[in-house]
Parts: sequence; C-alpha cells; structure tokens
Amino acid sequence: MGSPKSRVAVERLGRDVRGARLRRGITVADLAVRAGTSPSSVARLEKGDLGVGIGTLADILVVLGIVDRLADLIDIRKDDLGLALTAARQPRRGRSFATTLRRQKAKGKTAQDDPDVVDPDGASF
Repeated sequence: MGSPKSRVAVERLGRDVRGARLRRGITVADLAVRAGTSPSSVARLEKGDLGVGIGTLADILVVLGIVDRLADLIDIRKDDLGLALTAARQPRRGRSFATTLRRQKAKGKTAQDDPDVVDPDGASF
C-alpha cells in the first residue's frame, strides 16, 4: 500500500518522531498517554506505518512541541509549480476602479447594496 516514495518519506518521518521523542526523554507509553493514543500507535508511527492517522501524528507533535511544523508542511508560498500555474492563469490586464464602478452602476447596485465595494480613497467596507 502506498508508493515507494511515500513509504520512504513516512519511514523518515517516523525516525524523526522517534528521535524527537528520545531527545526529550519521553517513553513510548508516556507519549501515548499524553497524546491520547495507544503505545502501539506511537510505535507504528515511529516504524513508518502508513496506516497511522494524521490526527494521531498531530497529537504526538503537540506533545513534542513541534506541531507548528505540521502546519508548514505544505506552504503554498513555497509551491513553485502551483505559483507558476496560478501566474499562467492570471489575466493579462487588470480592471480599473472606474470600470468596476461602471459595471456596478450598470447592474443597478449602489454602495449600500454591496458591502464589499471599494471607495475611491482605497478603503474597503
């Protein structure tokens, strides 16, 4: 189950979790109790078992004090391919504020009707 690349990545993650646990001097049993899971789940995670849930991983990372790294796992600001694809789909020209106002007036909208209208001074409401 799982591709060879994902297997290698999850095994490395498990070794890193184990290393972090050992550096902190926490036993598997203590980590399991503090994370609200079983010792076997912790052991399976440390061995690189693909069947351990991401919620269990998150709880273990909270106990280890490194849960913020889970949030940075897929940082879209560093996704070069995604950024390039988004840039390719962007319109070549932007709309001016005057064009936006003309379209709103043509639809019969007023500033009171649309709470997201931007005023000429640049403040949004």
